[in-house]
Amino acid sequence: MDRVQPPRENYANPKTCFFHVFFKAAALAFYILSALFFNSFVIIFVVTVLLAALDFWVVKNVSGRILVGLRWWNEINEQGESVWKFECLDQESLSRVNKKDSWLFWWTLYLTTLSFLRSYYVDDKNPEFGK
Repeated sequence: MDRVQPPRENYANPKTCFFHVFFKAAALAFYILSALFFNSFVIIFVVTVLLAALDFWVVKNVSGRILVGLRWWNEINEQGESVWKFECLDQESLSRVNKKDSWLFWWTLYLTTLSFLRSYYVDDKNPEFGK
């Protein structure tokens, strides 16, 4: 009974996917678990913000471009005004984007945001949590 299974689509960019998830997970894990090791709000805040900044840089400059074809930047025009430029792939190129890469990109963005909001809610409702 040999059943031929269809080939499973793998991640096209596994290293990019890893770092896309790594910095999000590191920031969230440090924020949640740091209360066990540090009593200083300043240390927790600074390290969490640094990890979130690294995550922002990776999403903006690496994983957003490679995994889903999004780019954005700021330019100053001749009048000295700040102009934001946004680019995305056209429909033909977008259809070639790896579905697993795209799924991972968008769902980790959503779930990380929800996880941080939930953590904040738990911290806000329980002032003794993490102290």
